[in-house]
Amino acid sequence: MKNCIVIGGGIIGLCTAYYLHKEGHEVTVIDKSDFTSGASYVNAGYITPSHIMPLATPGMINKGIRWMFNASSPFYVKPRLDKDFLKWSWAFKKSATAKKVEAAIPVLKTINLWSRDLFETIKSSNEFEFHYERKGLLMYYQTDAVGEEEWKVGQRAIKEGIKVEHLSKEALTSIEPNVDLNVKGAVYFHSDAHMTPRSFMEQILTYLKSQGVTIKSNEEVKDLKVSDASILELCTDKANYTADEFVIAAGSWSSILTKKLNLNIPIQAGKGYCINVERQTNITMPSILCEAKVAVTPMQGYTRFAGTMEIGGINHNINPKRVNAIAKAAESYYTNLEITTPEKQAAKCGLRPCSPDGLPYIGRSSKYDNLTLAAGHAMMGWSLAPATGKLVSEIVSNKKTSVDLDPFHPDRKFI
Repeated sequence: MKNCIVIGGGIIGLCTAYYLHKEGHEVTVIDKSDFTSGASYVNAGYITPSHIMPLATPGMINKGIRWMFNASSPFYVKPRLDKDFLKWSWAFKKSATAKKVEAAIPVLKTINLWSRDLFETIKSSNEFEFHYERKGLLMYYQTDAVGEEEWKVGQRAIKEGIKVEHLSKEALTSIEPNVDLNVKGAVYFHSDAHMTPRSFMEQILTYLKSQGVTIKSNEEVKDLKVSDASILELCTDKANYTADEFVIAAGSWSSILTKKLNLNIPIQAGKGYCINVERQTNITMPSILCEAKVAVTPMQGYTRFAGTMEIGGINHNINPKRVNAIAKAAESYYTNLEITTPEKQAAKCGLRPCSPDGLPYIGRSSKYDNLTLAAGHAMMGWSLAPATGKLVSEIVSNKKTSVDLDPFHPDRKFI
């Protein structure tokens, strides 16, 4: 048994604590928040084997340049003279090649499918209750050009063994009969599932506490003391801690913490927004509104509309233009839907930790023998949380990992 400290209380940190506890380790989770907010609470709740394409694709560079000057665009990069941002942007450009995308596809497919199975194993264990449905994901499109683009992704996914259908608007009426859709068709990924994030986060936190996992809230890590190749002590604004193993799973703040250890782990915060509609919408299927890049999820008690990727540093400022863009997109695809001003005013945001190549950092740093990284999951943090937590527990327990960790290595070079 080892004494383990997990820095970060989001979905990645809590799933890591879950699996470390299962391996018999003593676990403490430390977070600067009160465990009630952040990206883990405001995301779309998707488990996404369909998402075989990393964020860094050749076409994204041109789109990003085009969208850079539009604060309402789905992918907005705020230009700024910041050393870390410029380095990340260069690494993103180097990663956005057809060859690297092809190499990432089977890696993302494998870990997403495995992570979905782990979610289902947790669900079937009946250790705690949470909402989980496996109904697939509909990729709605309004233009032929986007429909063709999405179907190419679908065809590539079929080659990977994922069940995908291309559906006409007429075919959609049997799947989603009680909404009036303004679309030409959809690409239907049968592989995906969805959840209600807050439900899961609250339940797993309660479970971990009941199992003796120590939860330290509102406690900010200030320093990490090292000797040679080991971390000796973690210092927060409230106390100092020693442990055998340390895990950094602090989302968009992970790169700030790793800098204290002289590690270069490029991460940029990608802000996303969500609007909750707590009334009947008749929407029963999770979907992505392709042209607008907006995710729609039927959750417990409400429908969530989430989207946008805003690379603009670490902040929680709400940009009304981006919130309105999500609402307008939803009303454009669902013709009888109206999102009210109070619903838009109640919008929340969260920061997704984005690596330059679209793959997370999972594994030990070569510079420290008792440090494991679990960060940089971008839009797949929710989907990949159980797999990440399980892998960290295997690393800490000196077991052979269930998947090859080379593509996720924290020391990989972006050239």
